Amino acid sequence: MRETSEQGPGEAAEVDAPGVQGEAATAGEQRAVAALEASGLRYRLVRHGPVRSLAEAAAARHLSPDQIVKTLVVRRGEDDYLLVLVPGGRTISWPLLRELLGVSRLSMPDATVAREVTGYERGTITPFGSSTPWPVIADARVPGRAVSIGAGAHGVAATLDGSAMVLALGATVADVTEAEPV
Repeated sequence: MRETSEQGPGEAAEVDAPGVQGEAATAGEQRAVAALEASGLRYRLVRHGPVRSLAEAAAARHLSPDQIVKTLVVRRGEDDYLLVLVPGGRTISWPLLRELLGVSRLSMPDATVAREVTGYERGTITPFGSSTPWPVIADARVPGRAVSIGAGAHGVAATLDGSAMVLALGATVADVTEAEPV
């Protein structure tokens, strides 16, 4: 259930329909938004210009960096993947994730494989509308606050309640990240 609000000069556009100022939504954005709508979650779709860092993404979305959640594809075996939701400023703790999954080896696929298994290119991957509904693991810091997650296209994000998102995705919640090295 999309929410809208007014934006001021220089702010990101919060829209209630894909595309802003005549810009057509990409197929990825359309798929992500359709999945968000089907989930019944309340969310705010935010479109902004290109960003090159976590700090820029947070500023464009008027959030703190730790509220920006990236979706990472992890390979656990042949044709077996999962999606890990990682808050800004953190990275996957491979020992913690391996322990949670009971495996000795995990890896991240290259960009081509990530696109093949999700339908999204790197930088736009989201569990909403993924071409295959892979299991989702959310870091323990995702629930309990508003978060912003990619919405299938560069410069497009959905801001929503982290707890509601985790529930809607049927995600496993666990401590699977560590602070990024400074």
